[in-house]
Amino acid sequence: MKIGELANQVSLNPKTIRYYESIGVLPEPARTPSGYRDYDESVTEQVTFIRTAQRLGITLDEIREILSFQKRGKAPCAYVREVLDNQVVEIDVRILELQELRGQLVELAVEAAELPPPDAGDVCPLIEHVRQKGVRNSTDRGFARRPAARR
Repeated sequence: MKIGELANQVSLNPKTIRYYESIGVLPEPARTPSGYRDYDESVTEQVTFIRTAQRLGITLDEIREILSFQKRGKAPCAYVREVLDNQVVEIDVRILELQELRGQLVELAVEAAELPPPDAGDVCPLIEHVRQKGVRNSTDRGFARRPAARR
């Protein structure tokens, strides 16, 4: 099948399929004599696997590593458990950061009610108040986020 047919079958944009190929998550397909990509039915299962793994929060780099286990004839289960365990830790950290941010925002809402109204043409005095106060959030601490490539 051609790339458009595959894309329709798996509900993806053809550019996404080409991207998966370019980064090695999907193998390069066979080509027709006229140069069109020619996919067999197994690619549908591969793309479904990739999309399922992404829904679990597994990055494309991690998916590529999982697939390399298969190519080496080894089961990737221990690696997948490690990835998922690391995600749980990251989520726990993020939850704590979000709770801290929520507390700061609640405090800020109380303070905002006491600020003088802005002069015409001023930028929001609430933001200036936060700047002067030196309020920091989780992104200021250099929280290491997972690569964006997982989407």
